Amino acid sequence: MFSFQEIDLLESQRLESQHKLDSLKERDTRNKLGQFATPSGLAGEILNFAKRQFSPSEKITFLDPAFGTGAFFTALLRTFPISQILSATGFEIDPIYGDEAQKLWSNSPLSLKITDFTKLSPPSSNSNKTNLIICNPPYVRHHHLPSEDKLRLQFKVKQATGRRLNGLAGLYCYFLLLADTWLANGGLAGWLIPSEFMDVNYGEQIKSYLLHDVTLLRIHRFDPSEVQFQDAMVSSAVVWFKKEKPAANNSVEFTYGGTLQQPNVSRNISSVILDRATKWTNFPLNGSYSKDAGLAPFDKSELKLSDLFAIKRGIATGANKFFILDPERISQHKLPPECLTPILPSPRCLASDEIASDAQGLPIIDKKLFLLNCKLKEAEVEERYPSLWKYLQAGIKDGINQGYLCQHRAPWYLQETRLPAPILCTYMGRSFSKSRKPFRFILNQSKATAPNVYLMLYPQRRLSDLLNRKPELLGKIWAALNQISKETLFEEGRVYGGGLYKLEPNELANVSINEIASLLPDFRKNLLSQTSLF
Repeated sequence: MFSFQEIDLLESQRLESQHKLDSLKERDTRNKLGQFATPSGLAGEILNFAKRQFSPSEKITFLDPAFGTGAFFTALLRTFPISQILSATGFEIDPIYGDEAQKLWSNSPLSLKITDFTKLSPPSSNSNKTNLIICNPPYVRHHHLPSEDKLRLQFKVKQATGRRLNGLAGLYCYFLLLADTWLANGGLAGWLIPSEFMDVNYGEQIKSYLLHDVTLLRIHRFDPSEVQFQDAMVSSAVVWFKKEKPAANNSVEFTYGGTLQQPNVSRNISSVILDRATKWTNFPLNGSYSKDAGLAPFDKSELKLSDLFAIKRGIATGANKFFILDPERISQHKLPPECLTPILPSPRCLASDEIASDAQGLPIIDKKLFLLNCKLKEAEVEERYPSLWKYLQAGIKDGINQGYLCQHRAPWYLQETRLPAPILCTYMGRSFSKSRKPFRFILNQSKATAPNVYLMLYPQRRLSDLLNRKPELLGKIWAALNQISKETLFEEGRVYGGGLYKLEPNELANVSINEIASLLPDFRKNLLSQTSLF
């Protein structure tokens, strides 16, 4: 049908059209719609892998449910002989891209329909289904999905697979599961998706599907510092599986870094281990063993950070510019001191990881900030604090009270209760940071609370009692926490494009502290002797 020269010419035209169409939309708009075009080279690598899974005599029925302008279709034509391609089908929801793709591929064997894949009914017979699905589904985050769409998608997935997706799941999760009913028995699927499903709660149903409903073949995770999409800070993975029931001892190839054809690391991981592991991004860098897999002998002396601290996220105000004020603005609006609480600034404003305190408990730092927090009703505020009432009225005029968090508070300006924590941890950091560690443990000797860019570590009761008797231990514990390797913290956290790592409270709580407990032998012995604590 096409010579290689003709295919190359069409691909050049496609890339030119892609660039032109992308430029017609604001980046924020494409982010909300999850429209991130697959690079040509990556599309070619994915189809080359697919080709190795088929015999030369096997006919290909190809489907891309999020077609775009056709990066995977070009790769299909470049990789498989045209005589081997029995059919090729694509669906594209956006007519801006779909119309252009229809013009571009009008003389090809492609059947392209401009429609919403998630609203279609799959073929009724197995013989009419596809044996090759390759897709880069739209990366639409859950908060950009209208509630009615989310309910519809959850219902369809439940009908198709018997699984109910968590409400925090992105659109790509629905695509992957809905496509199950389009894939013929024994068919192959390759999905280019964000790797975050491997670590988060909403990804549990995806991982269960991959382990129990199909035969998972391979997962390649790209190095997060080498983003695959220039316009999306997302860590990507390519997931391969066949639609057939897995063997009891199925072994899955996990690869990392480099390219699909030449990964930097490659190891086979047993599905038994995967089924018990909480975070799949630990593989393959940590080998085929994981303490989370539950296969190692139980060590009663294993200590987690949660054994020492209760960990909470800092305060989410819903409108920092309104609720967090510097002394100049406080003076300008004549706000009452009794309605203000000292609060720490962003970690980048802290020159030191040790925050000293003045006689009033205020932090001795360059950038002093205060949190507006009042429990009184508006009528009481108007009577007792006219200047504060005036400030709140200005907030209402600006719509501050209509924000999501403010709407769910009574009164709308009341803040969460977060007492000062003696130790804080920054909750995000980059792996390649040269100036300091990606995650910083901060000793807070002041009475300042913290915003939600920090995790707040509160001593558990037994530790609190111990610190009351030996307050000098707090500094040693803080110093020991800063000895935790970044690799240990990365293992529990989650990663995004550009090498950005994040730690949620439960993830930090799960960090093993055996390596630092050895720095405090008396302290460790004291804790372990109180077995009722664990």
